[in-house]
Amino acid sequence: MKKYIKILGLLVVTAIQFSCSNNDASEAEAVNPPDANDTFIRASDVSFLPQMESLGTKFYSNGKAEPMLTTLKNAGCNTVRIRLWKNPVNGRSGFSEVKQLAQKARQAGLRVWLTVHYSDDWADPGVQTTPEEWKNLSFADLKTEVEKYTGTIISEIKPDIIQIGNEINSGLLWPQGNLMSNEQQCIAILNAASAVVRSKAPNTKIMIHYAGVDGGATDWFFTKMKSIDYDYIGLSYYPIWHGKDLTVIKTTIDGLGKKFSKKVLIAETAYPFTLLHNDQTNNIMGSSDQLVSGYPATPAGQRTFVMDIKNIVKSSEYGQGFAYWGGEWVAFKGPQSTTGSTFENQALYSFDNNALSVMQAFSKD
Repeated sequence: MKKYIKILGLLVVTAIQFSCSNNDASEAEAVNPPDANDTFIRASDVSFLPQMESLGTKFYSNGKAEPMLTTLKNAGCNTVRIRLWKNPVNGRSGFSEVKQLAQKARQAGLRVWLTVHYSDDWADPGVQTTPEEWKNLSFADLKTEVEKYTGTIISEIKPDIIQIGNEINSGLLWPQGNLMSNEQQCIAILNAASAVVRSKAPNTKIMIHYAGVDGGATDWFFTKMKSIDYDYIGLSYYPIWHGKDLTVIKTTIDGLGKKFSKKVLIAETAYPFTLLHNDQTNNIMGSSDQLVSGYPATPAGQRTFVMDIKNIVKSSEYGQGFAYWGGEWVAFKGPQSTTGSTFENQALYSFDNNALSVMQAFSKD
């Protein structure tokens, strides 16, 4: 997602206790493993969850306290999406936290989809900052570090799906991996990461992620990616940035799937259930002119929007699934916070942290 804000103020990293041991490989196995035949991905990004839980945030379903992962699983969600930053300044979305969250998700019977930013902070179409510890490396050494890091991710976290880069419209690891100015190096980095995944975990699905659903732009981008060994095309779709015509989604999925022989997912989407706010942090969406016609900013409008996105993807022979972004990002720092959530009115939870009817969009039907 195109993040226009940064989370201000550094929080002291609080140790989060999980019932599973980090050193016991068997603990990575799900208590209630996903149905192997349930291959259409119905996912939710839960990357802020450890930070919220460390601050005591509680979530509810039908008015009763219930862990978010349990609520998602019960609703029909079969996969959680988790971002991974290299060396974040406060540890949030860092390796240790992500590994623990991945283990916890598996214990809840959910598959794990990692979105590896190859950055210490947000990576999106507007910024792909090389991690601080890599910024002075030669290209050869940078590629080696990418291989080592990717190998560690695969060996220790064992994701079911791995995005090699997040919204890499213009490449990653700028400037050396910039697709516009250093195309060959960008492709070399992606090929190196892909090769590591294939060698260490041949069953792990590899995704290349682009922000947008414009057919011309996506065709240009994935043509550049044709030499890379990967499985899934991931697309971000937010009406505020990518247009309000939902019919374009299926046209683009069909076109990309057919041309490149890949399965396609909407890797990020979201929609508001209200235009109000629950903290003093400016929200991404807050005015009626940002809405899609026929989808009001109400709980029912939000539910219908996500259900329609799911059904559009399912209607294509190339459609593989969808992921909701920011569903967990409630106003967890309190109503007066100016560094809280820009997304609480697009969360999967109401302003009192009760699961909304949009959860029904994760059902198999």
